[in-house]
Amino acid sequence: MTQPDGARAWRMTLCMVGVLTILRLAALFATPFELYPDEAQYWLWSRTLDFGYFSKPPMIAWLIWATTSIGGDSEAWVRISALFLHGGTALIIARIAGRLYGGWTGLAAAALYALMPAIQLSSGVITTDAPLLFFLSLTIWAYVSLPALEARRRLPIAIALGAALGLAFLSKYAAVYVLAGLAAHLAASREARQIWTLPMAAAALAALAIVFSPNLVWNLTHHFATLEHTASNANWNARKLFNIRELMEFIGSQFGVFGPIPFAVLAGGAIGLGARRRLQPADLLLLCLAAPPLLTVAAQAFVSRANANWAGVAYIAGSILAAAWLLRWNARRWLIAAVAIQATFCAVFIACMVNPRIADTIGASNSFKRVRGWEQGTETIIARAREEQAAGGLTSIAMDDRFLFNVTAYYGRDYFGTPGAPPLKMWVHEARPQNQAETEAPLTAASGRRTLIASLEGDYRAEIEQDFARTSGLEIVRVRLDRKHVRRTDLFIAEDFRPLPRDPVTGLPPRPKGQKP
Repeated sequence: MTQPDGARAWRMTLCMVGVLTILRLAALFATPFELYPDEAQYWLWSRTLDFGYFSKPPMIAWLIWATTSIGGDSEAWVRISALFLHGGTALIIARIAGRLYGGWTGLAAAALYALMPAIQLSSGVITTDAPLLFFLSLTIWAYVSLPALEARRRLPIAIALGAALGLAFLSKYAAVYVLAGLAAHLAASREARQIWTLPMAAAALAALAIVFSPNLVWNLTHHFATLEHTASNANWNARKLFNIRELMEFIGSQFGVFGPIPFAVLAGGAIGLGARRRLQPADLLLLCLAAPPLLTVAAQAFVSRANANWAGVAYIAGSILAAAWLLRWNARRWLIAAVAIQATFCAVFIACMVNPRIADTIGASNSFKRVRGWEQGTETIIARAREEQAAGGLTSIAMDDRFLFNVTAYYGRDYFGTPGAPPLKMWVHEARPQNQAETEAPLTAASGRRTLIASLEGDYRAEIEQDFARTSGLEIVRVRLDRKHVRRTDLFIAEDFRPLPRDPVTGLPPRPKGQKP
């Protein structure tokens, strides 16, 4: 490709990503959708900065602290960093692809990534995936830049690579997939190994260790809470192992995560070109990066379960490979079709964000039910709390579900910040805390003298009642989310908290009398 062509492709990439980011920004500030409970949890973490939290490394809390310090605690400012990080990742992907294959491949790869269904969803909320993918794309960009540099200029880039990878680990431990992918590429490619010297490798590893070490120290001083939670998500102790259905569902879900045409191209090209040994050096590098997360999570799905987004790390390299192969095979119509399909999904999603009635009309309301109704539910809880405070006082307001705890903390932030407001607590279901709310704000005998209980869907109401001497004043609150879905919360007063011993084997409370096994 000539230099003017490369510059033109880059300008088009900047325009495409810029327009898409502006549209997403406008939708973010226009949407009536509320925070998803995990987002509320991340906001809650950001009120107390630390080097780690119960279930995640600290980067997401740091980002929310930074954006809400600028714009306040509204939903849009809690989420705003995600869309800019994904926009930055798309631009870095274009640079990576441009270096490996040329500028037009960079434009196509950036389009496939930026319009990917999973990225569209992730740009409308704040999750750990946004910083993870951004810092991993920087890591890969540094890696592919090394061959074109003079030997004396490679050491600073190696240090930057290690630092970027360390920041990725501070975002989400799935960064280990790229570390494994780079190691696999070095093992498979003699040319790649010749670029690296011992001082470069030592410097990169040292930078990684320095950046990531605060979180390791935090885990060490907190009984490896985050690492233990991450391992428990794998659920390898599940009774049913070797689940073909879970594996098929995971593979099928990737057509929705990455897009139907890009995933078919990625899977088909990897199998076809790999079997015939017709991979170019750049193909080998990108396959080494894309394969570990896809194969590992597929195996995880087979032996237990896996969420559709757990292999999302693969699609930095996957976007570039799909674009490169479609252009190499002169399948421009398929590339246009892939971009068109994903752009259509993007447009529909943005329209649903701005006007939820569209989601109801097209039958997609179920996909948005977890970002509706939380503020109204919190207002009901606070109204009942004010009544009880006026009548007899409260020593706490306690939840039985972390989702409810997180959104109540967020949407009730003004109430709980006033003098004399009862503290927000969490009834601990099992013998050991299972989330940060149970760890940091457990209900105790002192705070449970007279507490307002809010039980989501009433699932644990019977278990909670047997942990108290007296309960009274049941009120069932129903919040309509859309034409089909209603969220229920049971409110009642509980006095004299005396939790029964939990089962020493299962950790669960005794089964209430009359409750079926």
